[in-house]
Amino acid sequence: MRQWDLLVLHASDNVATALADLPAGAARLRVADGIESLTLPAPIPLGHKVARHELAPGALIRKYGAPIGTATEAIAAGAHVHVHNLKSRRGRKKEGETP
Repeated sequence: MRQWDLLVLHASDNVATALADLPAGAARLRVADGIESLTLPAPIPLGHKVARHELAPGALIRKYGAPIGTATEAIAAGAHVHVHNLKSRRGRKKEGETP
């Protein structure tokens, strides 16, 4: 049995990655120097992201120590973070950038 269910890849990340299909309920996050607890309101698929804490609309979503997208709505702690509430920053030009 694993000691944790979710992995935080970088200390500045505000999401954690599921290491297996997870049921709703209590989960353990592996963070750089320890284990944290989080309650999942709904099941989370393997490899998907979970909010470590509440995120406001427009908040940058950080994974791998870098912003990967923006929250399109409020996201509760423990909630699934995916295409339904995340606008990706990949492949988009920055404001003021020319093609």
